[in-house]
Amino acid sequence: MLDAYLIRYVLVVLARRLSEGRAGGDRGDVAEKIVIVGIFVIIAITVGGIITTAITHDATNIARNIAGAK
Repeated sequence: MLDAYLIRYVLVVLARRLSEGRAGGDRGDVAEKIVIVGIFVIIAITVGGIITTAITHDATNIARNIAGAK
């Protein structure tokens, strides 16, 4: 009879701890958000580099065309 009460107690405690763990939905979100933000930063830097290179290349071609027109 004592074993049945002990098993019942352990099951109740386990169920309570599991429900508390599930209620704290913010666990683990920080690492995931850091990775996502890091990926967006890398994409932004890459796009910025591509735009800068394209603008510099076009500006150089315009300057050469103006110099050649004289």
